[in-house]
Amino acid sequence: MTRAPLAERLRPTSLNDYIGQKHLVGENGIIRKMIETGKVNSFILWGPPGVGKTTLARIVATTTESPFYTLSAVTSGVKEVRDVIQRCEADARSMFTKGRPILFIDEIHRFNKSQQDSLLGAVEKGTVTLIGATTENPSFEVIRPLLSRAQVYTLNPLDKDDLEDLLKRALENDTVLKERTFNIKSKDALFRFTGGDARKLLNILDLIEQSSPENQEIEISDEIVTRSLQQNPAAYDRNGEMHYDIISAFIKSIRGSDPQAAVYWLARMVAGGEDPAFIARRLVILAAEDIGLANPNAILLANATFDVLNKIGWPEGRIILSECAIYLANSPKSNTAYMAINNALKAVEQTGNLPVPLHLRNAPTKLMADLGYNKGYKYAHDYEGNYVTQQYLPSEIENTEFWKPGNNPSEAKMNAYLESLKLKNK
Repeated sequence: MTRAPLAERLRPTSLNDYIGQKHLVGENGIIRKMIETGKVNSFILWGPPGVGKTTLARIVATTTESPFYTLSAVTSGVKEVRDVIQRCEADARSMFTKGRPILFIDEIHRFNKSQQDSLLGAVEKGTVTLIGATTENPSFEVIRPLLSRAQVYTLNPLDKDDLEDLLKRALENDTVLKERTFNIKSKDALFRFTGGDARKLLNILDLIEQSSPENQEIEISDEIVTRSLQQNPAAYDRNGEMHYDIISAFIKSIRGSDPQAAVYWLARMVAGGEDPAFIARRLVILAAEDIGLANPNAILLANATFDVLNKIGWPEGRIILSECAIYLANSPKSNTAYMAINNALKAVEQTGNLPVPLHLRNAPTKLMADLGYNKGYKYAHDYEGNYVTQQYLPSEIENTEFWKPGNNPSEAKMNAYLESLKLKNK
């Protein structure tokens, strides 16, 4: 007889057995209070895989004795949604139904707009209590009208204490594991590979138990766990929330001049299979935006990194990215060029299409020359130091400063040079 996986055998059926998410189900947790009062409002559970989203939804339904319906966004369309809502309406009218029907939608972020729209009426009227589960940021993936009708609760990866409790419960309470003898020498690899995912921890235990001969002691050690798994499958979704979080941490670490953190976040992207060209492009942008004129060589190195990466490929390209990230992190920082163009764009938006001063215009025809085009223009190279004072901005914004030099040697030197030219021409 085929037995159910350990994760399913050990799935909690009450809050007393539920591990983790104490901010939601602890003594003062909002979801615990909903269950205790029997007043459950619609909500969306947002968190990584294996942290108890589906289990928590089932516990809510069981404890409140509410009819429970499930839909998967992967296999259900608008028709299936409407069919389930009709059944929920029938339950709501029934005198035998104690709690309001609960509709649980797994991976709700995969529903398109029309599918999500089909839920609005039933949720608005209170025909059904919606509980959604998603691994993606709901503010990006769930339509605003639905978000306004459902509170979002964030679930966190299980911490070390939670994983310790889960491991103990599995070994002591599971009908299969408690019949075996375990010798736990070390748990570092077990917890590290788990990455806060309860299901993953239980699957690892299941794998090791099933691959061990019967009537033989089962050893749990870093070496055995690593050998059983072959490798550490890095938790990384190139199209999801973690993709944006990690690149954000990477950029901010370099901007904050922390090469240690920069290399760490780079390693997370490399191990997760991120597109190397995506990383290189962001380094070029950072070199211009955050280093800029404080070290103009930075953008040259970043651009060279992009070019060399295309020539040598992977995996050696990780070395090039590492060198560039460390260089940029250690480089002096300035965002004055970035701020200057933003300031200028703001001025353009506020002042519109100001006319170009006549002396700066070209005069390729006699008519244009007669109208004063190019009249009075001073050719800078005809003057000492190749500099001459004249008006270059439209009169309405003549004295506006868009670029303000930063507090670094490179820009101070540039500014000092300009100031010396102005003094000579007074």
